[in-house]
Amino acid sequence: MSTIDSSLSAIRSADDAIATDRPESGPDSGGDRSATLGDRVYEQLLNAIITGDLPPGAKIGEVELSRRFGVSRGPLREAIRRLEERRLVVYTPHVGARVVELSSEVLLETFLVREAMEGMAARLAAQRMSDQEVGELADLLADHEQVLQGTDVYYQRDHDFDFHYRIVKGARNDLIEGILCGDLYQLLKLYRYQHRGSPGRANRALLEHKRVLGAIQDRDADLAEILMRRHITTARAILQGNLTSLSALADADD
Repeated sequence: MSTIDSSLSAIRSADDAIATDRPESGPDSGGDRSATLGDRVYEQLLNAIITGDLPPGAKIGEVELSRRFGVSRGPLREAIRRLEERRLVVYTPHVGARVVELSSEVLLETFLVREAMEGMAARLAAQRMSDQEVGELADLLADHEQVLQGTDVYYQRDHDFDFHYRIVKGARNDLIEGILCGDLYQLLKLYRYQHRGSPGRANRALLEHKRVLGAIQDRDADLAEILMRRHITTARAILQGNLTSLSALADADD
């Protein structure tokens, strides 16, 4: 048994011993608090990185960005520090901060962790999501299907509009949520946006989402975990194929 699967077995055992009648939390732990200036700058920088406006490897120039966002360097530095914690920015002494460049190894290892953790999240969601939450999850996929009409790009908006995020929240496991909704969530958003055009993948992914939803609706925890793991495995295989193709093209250009 792998280290990841051993850890998941421990999570499963611990969760089985805990009563599940804990209070439900909303999708945004921040509640109705107004965003601070630092929060707004962070969101602007995050969006610029995810969309490629600040491309991988780009230098984070404080003077230029302060001018661009119309803020002092204090809030900007705080935003950069938070992005560094999320592993979207890397800082090198005497060089400065740059947007992360996702290596093939990091991406593939991320998908291995994602397969294990999201599979467990789907299992727990089948057991713990309320009927209302499951109904809202079905409504979300119906909205996704409408958006996908006439396009082959399956780009999900943040948080409550993201199928995977809803399932992780529905699992009600702080450890899994901390891993998947923290560093991994932002790295995967970056990957999804940059690789969102794989031919034929969008509708196939939606079909796989519907199958996971069906298992959750049936409260079939075993099947929900299997289908989610299979979904992530398929995405990882496509990623690996894309990376291999890019590597072959680079070699041909040499």
